Amino acid sequence: MGKLDGKVAFITGAARGQGRSHAVALAREGADIIAIDTTAKVGTVPYPLATADDLAETVRLVEAAGRRIRAQDADVRDSRALARAVEAGVNAFGRLDIVLANAGVFTRAPTLEMSDDTWQDMIDINLTGVWKSLKASVPHIIAGGRGGAVVITSSLAAVHANESIAHYSAAKAGLVMLMKVMAKELAPHGIRVNTVHPTTVATDMVLNDATYRLFRPDLENPTRADFEEAARTLNRLPVVALEPEDISNAVLHLVSDDAKYVTGTTHVIDAGGAL
Repeated sequence: MGKLDGKVAFITGAARGQGRSHAVALAREGADIIAIDTTAKVGTVPYPLATADDLAETVRLVEAAGRRIRAQDADVRDSRALARAVEAGVNAFGRLDIVLANAGVFTRAPTLEMSDDTWQDMIDINLTGVWKSLKASVPHIIAGGRGGAVVITSSLAAVHANESIAHYSAAKAGLVMLMKVMAKELAPHGIRVNTVHPTTVATDMVLNDATYRLFRPDLENPTRADFEEAARTLNRLPVVALEPEDISNAVLHLVSDDAKYVTGTTHVIDAGGAL
């Protein structure tokens, strides 16, 4: 018996990284998965984004866990694409119980020097994209009348300031109040809403040449080892970066009956980074 037997989860940004990890973790506990990600390009993002093959691998892993999955290319900036993807999944599986608003990007620039596009892309994806994802999906949980759970992926950057990520921090901090307001609005329906706030996680959003150069501007061609040397100073516990599974464990707790009375809260998973 799994903790999520018979339930259905909608996950954004599911092609790789934390999103894929969440999909597999929930599937192992009995949930069927509605998964989206996008192959659309974002000109201000300096690292490679997800591919169709990445999303296909998520499908393979969920099916290997013995669960059903419907995966579709949909951009969180596109309300119509989101609505179509969710409706197709609900029609196929008959219900929706869990939403994980996980999709996001990361860029870095001094606040007064970043371009308008850099700011706007970040807000459109990391903040407005979350709202659009919830707007497209949560009404299906309400319609089911069984209650449910929503987890929004925020960041340590929402509560701990660092230079050159004002746009990222603003978006991630905005998610906190979005979560709190929705937790109040959805409580009468038995739907719980929480945020998770990871420190650095070893995903493609972090493990790329652009990030290595940001962490080690003193080197011409820094490697992952060079990045790790610098990143090791971010956390108080002796770890360079968390694994996606570490965040999935927290998410699984929040969406299961283990946390059936937990709502409106911020779960910081930071290895002591905020200390």
